[in-house]
Amino acid sequence: MSEKRKIKICETALRDAHQSLIATRMRTEEMLPILETMDNAGYYSLEAWGGATFDACLRFLGEDPWKRLRVLREHVKKTKLQMLFRGQNILGYRNYADDVVEYFVQKSIANGIDIIRIFDALNDPRNLKTAIDATKREGGHVQVAISYTTSPVHTSDAFAEYARQISEMGADSICIKDMAGLLGPYQAEQLVKAIKAKTGLPLELHTHYTAGLASMTLIKAVEAGVDIVDTAISPLALGTSQPSTEATVAALAGSDYDTGLSLDKLEPIRSHFEKLREKYIKNGKLDPTVLRVDVNALRYQVPGGMLSNLVSQLKNAGQLEMLDAVLEEVPRVRRDAGYPPLVTPTSQIIGTQAVFNVLSGERYKMVSKEFVGIIAGEYGKTPAEIDPEFSKKILGDRKPITCRPADMLQPELDRLRGEISSYIEQDEDVLSYALFGSVAVDFFKRRQSKKYRVDDNADRKNGVHTV
Repeated sequence: MSEKRKIKICETALRDAHQSLIATRMRTEEMLPILETMDNAGYYSLEAWGGATFDACLRFLGEDPWKRLRVLREHVKKTKLQMLFRGQNILGYRNYADDVVEYFVQKSIANGIDIIRIFDALNDPRNLKTAIDATKREGGHVQVAISYTTSPVHTSDAFAEYARQISEMGADSICIKDMAGLLGPYQAEQLVKAIKAKTGLPLELHTHYTAGLASMTLIKAVEAGVDIVDTAISPLALGTSQPSTEATVAALAGSDYDTGLSLDKLEPIRSHFEKLREKYIKNGKLDPTVLRVDVNALRYQVPGGMLSNLVSQLKNAGQLEMLDAVLEEVPRVRRDAGYPPLVTPTSQIIGTQAVFNVLSGERYKMVSKEFVGIIAGEYGKTPAEIDPEFSKKILGDRKPITCRPADMLQPELDRLRGEISSYIEQDEDVLSYALFGSVAVDFFKRRQSKKYRVDDNADRKNGVHTV
């Protein structure tokens, strides 16, 4: 008989669930009415920030992501708030200087984050160190995530060895981040046991329902030793999102792994998000494509957020009928690039290159600078060596870098503050600008216009109006 072990639940409705289903378009005002109820439900944590939420707030929603975090913290008093943090990429799409990484961690924790889930798209530990050390200094909980994928070089033993490395680097817990829903139940059992044999740290499982395996995988992972599981309240569950919170609670109820959560306390949360789900379907934000079980995901390895963005890209180009061809191209591009796990930013980079290859009618006729960056080592060391002939085709005579990419970057904060001095209204604004440049500036302009009733004809430098 197994030892009784209460399984903790991380609820993803406020971050990854809507990132996966509606391309991160949930507004703070839509979250606000249910926050206190969620706080009293008994969750271990609420994943509520980071990932693509920051970009979406600035670019699409006209919201200040820092204000969102403070609002969340104001209404969530008992439950840990956690965020997803892309190591040296932070929440952006390139490597940032160490001073930016350190300041972002400091401000995230100061504004209300308890747990920072740190990962690197390539599982390159060099890209984790600065964020880990900064989180420890600020008193936050360091959860390091393993970006799970399958390839000839990705084995349970290799992942377990990586877990040992990140444990020694200072992780407080470890997460298996199965962003594409590739992890099957028996593979999960093997992987969890292998990691637990290497480290005694608490272990969390994050998976997606994309291929229909997630609930089965979750149960076997729990039996094998996982301590925490990520789930989504049922209206925002399944498809490219996570397994259902209520179904997981019901499945484990009365077992040695009982979560302690009550379906009665979850019901008002379900009801709130059900109304939002209906709204998203009616206004087109929730495309039925992302709700289906697609076993082909095991071939394509496309995570939920990547799929919803690919659908959006192709819709905008009037080429949605090319989706299957793009999905078939993704694993070929991934192989060429050294088998990177498909998670932000590599998922976007590989996905965009696949779109280029298909829509242009010739592979690598058009190459994004970000794809060049992967081949050049700008994002870190790829899991597998890149074929030298392919590297030469993409890079020409340019030599790939072999050091930690951030070692090539000079401190950025002082320069960035100077560039946006006329827009700064809070310390955190420099971080928004550091990550998203002109997108952040556009947001700052709209914020000033609304606050001070100043329009874009104003000469901000000289304090005069041009017309």
